[in-house]
Amino acid sequence: MVLLSFDIEEFDMPFEYGKDISFKDQIAISRAGTIAILDILDKYEIKATFFCTVTFAENIPDLIKSIIDNGHELASHGYYHSNFKPEHLLQSKLKLEELSGAEIVGYRMARMMPVDEKEIEKAGYVYNTSINPTYLPGRYNNFNISRTFFTKENVLQIPASVSPLIRFPLFWLSFHNLPLSIYKMLVSWTYRKDKYLNIYFHPWEFTNLDDFERFGFPAYIRKNTGEKMINRMENLILWIKFKNYRFGTFKEFIKGIK
Repeated sequence: MVLLSFDIEEFDMPFEYGKDISFKDQIAISRAGTIAILDILDKYEIKATFFCTVTFAENIPDLIKSIIDNGHELASHGYYHSNFKPEHLLQSKLKLEELSGAEIVGYRMARMMPVDEKEIEKAGYVYNTSINPTYLPGRYNNFNISRTFFTKENVLQIPASVSPLIRFPLFWLSFHNLPLSIYKMLVSWTYRKDKYLNIYFHPWEFTNLDDFERFGFPAYIRKNTGEKMINRMENLILWIKFKNYRFGTFKEFIKGIK
């Protein structure tokens, strides 16, 4: 199963590069990207999982309704994207359930940072997908963690997909910067080995990020955003369908492995 997911959040990433961006623009940019994602999923009749912050959800009630009404899964990405306290785990779960009317069973920490699995269990989550089991300078050093799903503190841990052996990450940055043929080769290799794929993206990738003065992003983040990202995603989806890999939500995946 291909677990296609999107971390939908207030677009605060420019702050990491010394740029200021208003809250209104943070919401507007992520909103536009989320609409583009929903359009793609609807076009190709596939289901995905949306990990959403409460802050973003409160500002896009119509899109939360679309996510639920179209059979996608809503999960928690925390209360805020750039502020975390352990109590936010339960608070975000309860608030997202209130806003959506759907049961929230999954969690992904903002920026895939470490999170206490005991606290995840106490908050009532069934699964956690906050691990990128690779090495990324200045961000992750997770070579000691299993590449594939495992259980810890009674919570199913579903790491982001990395390739066998060399643990090359298949996350959003790789998708932007690798030739599609190479990315697809890594996807095939990983899927054959693991029998599933866990890849994630963000709504702002589906908007034009080329304005360096506004966002401050280096070339490896700006590359293949906006319309180019939409085209690449559609290309990937068509190829995955051609390979007869089935798309599904995390909830569906968990049912299949129990």
